[in-house]
Amino acid sequence: MYKRIVIKLGTSVLTGGTRHLDRAHMVEIARQCAALRRQGREVIVVTSGAIAAGRERLDHPKLPLTVAAKQMLAAVGQSWLMHVWESMFDIYRMNVGQMLLTRADVADRGRFLNARDMLHALLENGIIPIINENDAVATAEIKVGDNDNLSALIALLAEADLLLLLTDQPGLFTADPRTDPDAQLIAEVRTIDETLRRIAGGSVSGLGVGGMTTKLQAADVARRAGADVIIAAGRAPGVIIRAAEGEPVGTRFPALEAPLENRKRWIFGGTVPGGRLVVDSGAARALRERGGSLLSAGIVAVEGHFERGDTVLIAGPKGKELARGTARYGSVDLLQIRGRHSDEIGELLGYTAGPAVVHRNDMILL
Repeated sequence: MYKRIVIKLGTSVLTGGTRHLDRAHMVEIARQCAALRRQGREVIVVTSGAIAAGRERLDHPKLPLTVAAKQMLAAVGQSWLMHVWESMFDIYRMNVGQMLLTRADVADRGRFLNARDMLHALLENGIIPIINENDAVATAEIKVGDNDNLSALIALLAEADLLLLLTDQPGLFTADPRTDPDAQLIAEVRTIDETLRRIAGGSVSGLGVGGMTTKLQAADVARRAGADVIIAAGRAPGVIIRAAEGEPVGTRFPALEAPLENRKRWIFGGTVPGGRLVVDSGAARALRERGGSLLSAGIVAVEGHFERGDTVLIAGPKGKELARGTARYGSVDLLQIRGRHSDEIGELLGYTAGPAVVHRNDMILL
């Protein structure tokens, strides 16, 4: 059913909750990926576990709780983790290629395109990409933050049609199944709303960085990019092949009917908003109901510092986020022209970049 699949593996899936990589289960994952590859499908693996692998490789040393210590473990563990993955896939005569990414690699348009081209080159040559965040060099400013959201960015980069988030839980439940015996598995989610986010907020495995909240964030990005998303138990028998065949496993989030075009994929998934524009009710209606551009007259507040070409969030009068887009004016200039008619921009600033502050072609409604 699905042709290009991104598989995200959490630390709990790779270790089984122990202090060591579970090589027997990693072989099984490689077997399923190889089976799909031989069917002519394309598989991308987003793997957690570098720090856990580093601890294992160094025999679980006692280290201070510092960023440098974690980066050291990641540096040792990433090469060891890749060695293990290469050994697993070599059993099935499959070649793998490593990609290490940070937010900076997708925040810049040029680097975004380079990463996309590299990913496509691996797939076109029958190589399975093994991707992780570059924890050894990443700082808070450039980290994606967790591999759930990284996998969504990869699904966006690769134009995948399925993102499979494998975890230690069977899927998303109506409540935390560890504490509520009446909790029911949610088979399908078509709307990600505040109620669902509250349910997910209390469901965390405790073994990795991401919990159900980050999986919802990832699902929201990937389904807007045109991919179905499935959250499922990583140790369920044959889960990867079953999901790829369209069998009902875990919790499924169907892709939105109108996936984002390439440039808007980058705006939505690759960039961190540099500021926020609050608009009045008239501008909010124009954006939401008529698909119009954002004009200076409708802006009531400018928050944060950003330059022309940066991504900004657009919020309505009650603070609810409406859209995300590329600003054609920086924050300093917008403070001068907010609430003013477009015809006045040239006189106020001494130049004009056009009447639209954020053009509809550079905007995504949320």
